[in-house]
Amino acid sequence: MDISHTTSAINHATASVSGGAASQLGADLHSFLTLLIAQVSNQDPLEPMDSTAFVSQLAQLTQVEQSVVTNSNLERIDSRLRYVESLSDVQLIGREVTVPTDRIELRDGVASATYYLSNEAESVTVSIRAADGTVLYELTGQPGSPRTAHAVTWDGLDSEGLPVPDGVFEVVVEAVDAQGRAVAYETTAITRVEELSFRGGQALLILRNGGDAYPGSVTSVR
Repeated sequence: MDISHTTSAINHATASVSGGAASQLGADLHSFLTLLIAQVSNQDPLEPMDSTAFVSQLAQLTQVEQSVVTNSNLERIDSRLRYVESLSDVQLIGREVTVPTDRIELRDGVASATYYLSNEAESVTVSIRAADGTVLYELTGQPGSPRTAHAVTWDGLDSEGLPVPDGVFEVVVEAVDAQGRAVAYETTAITRVEELSFRGGQALLILRNGGDAYPGSVTSVR
């Protein structure tokens, strides 16, 4: 990853926001001065115009100009802070991280994930599925306590007891409460950070499992 390109992109985005405001202010100031000159040139010498309104408007434009300059400085500071933060995120490349994901990696015949339930569940079934949705293996009777980390380990064997080649698979949790209503859940798994990318000025981790995640969603690093 080229950090210089990242910095350039962040600075360009910052400049486009403050620069647009400054351009608009310049156009407004030019229009104001043009109007002022026209009115002064065409005023009645015997009844000169009251300059109070123009002075007030000019003061307002000056205040707006100061605000634009202040915002521009704040945006520059923000872009620098993002740059410093991106440098720390670079250190995650090549590291194994735990992130929210429904992708589970089978490596050397072993895969693991963790699920969390939002509420108490009466019945919980965890299934491992291929990319086309085919259920390869199911684990029934799993724990249903809420807001607790429940670990799931798969030995890489399908429902027929045959070994499945290493790869990336989908982990799906089907949980229902005593009334038969679906219980919301979240799954996390361990994968490796392959690359650091940027979208809309925000750092994004490109993961080995084919997914991506924001650095702030990482719950552990090893």
